[in-house]
Amino acid sequence: MVAAMAIQGCSISYKFNGANINYQTTHSISIADFPNNAPMVNPTLSNALSEGIRDLYQRQTRLEVLSKGGDLELEGEIVGYDITQGAISADSYASESKLTIRVTVHFTNNIYPEESFDKTYSAYQTFDASRLLTDVQDELCAIMIQEIAENIYNDTVAKW
Repeated sequence: MVAAMAIQGCSISYKFNGANINYQTTHSISIADFPNNAPMVNPTLSNALSEGIRDLYQRQTRLEVLSKGGDLELEGEIVGYDITQGAISADSYASESKLTIRVTVHFTNNIYPEESFDKTYSAYQTFDASRLLTDVQDELCAIMIQEIAENIYNDTVAKW
């Protein structure tokens, strides 16, 4: 009987989403739109990034996602959307191009202010230099947005 009580008293909790949130004190997150202030502008990037971040928090947490006034607050801007030449082929022409997105983030934790921070996140993808950016940017941006959103998520609520 004592062994049965001891077994019932122990439980193991697994969190597959990686979130480390005290839902008794933290109920919401506000995620502002991320304006695109990069010198080179992709007109759909701002909305895609903002929605990608919101979607991740909605899928991975029980936090209410608000436009402003949350217990946690995320805001920022796209500061870089750059294309550079990568690897050079034997005939001295670029064989690869690299697309990079840089985002600055201001995170405010109104419950635990010591966890607030400002940080810049970036991601890049390479593609064959013979292809036009317009042909590959939607696919590449989706990959980079996911990477940036996951890095922001990990730094704010997963605490990896």
